[in-house]
Amino acid sequence: MTHEANSNTPFDARRSRWAAVLVGIGVMAALDEIVFHQLLQWHHFFDFSTPAFGILSDGLLHAFELLAVVVGVFLLLDLSQRKRLSVAWAKAGFFLGMGGFQLFDGVINHKLLRLHQIRYGVDPLMYDLVWNAFALLFLLIGAWLWRRARIAR
Repeated sequence: MTHEANSNTPFDARRSRWAAVLVGIGVMAALDEIVFHQLLQWHHFFDFSTPAFGILSDGLLHAFELLAVVVGVFLLLDLSQRKRLSVAWAKAGFFLGMGGFQLFDGVINHKLLRLHQIRYGVDPLMYDLVWNAFALLFLLIGAWLWRRARIAR
């Protein structure tokens, strides 16, 4: 349990952070799935099977992202209702969740497991660099917000 600056109300920094990490993961997964899987149709979550299985894998990703957002939001609402939400720690957690998902997807799913590439029919290097650069940017923002939250307490 931590305290925010200039307040006697006990905030739960750890739960605020982890609930927001879930929301960040879900939001980034949703942006990936909506933009790259549906609108641009560059890939499916699992590309090396039938088109029907690719769409099924996208549906499973969508279910996961929705579950992460809903659970995270309910946890944040519960903390807020009990006046234990630390907004500063939640902001840090949100960006860490976004960056963590994107980096995991870019390194593990794209390169190690080779479930899919960002785009096919082109040299993927620039796409991979931009994808992972955004992941690192979100992680750096989350780390900066983490530092600010720790200093504020």
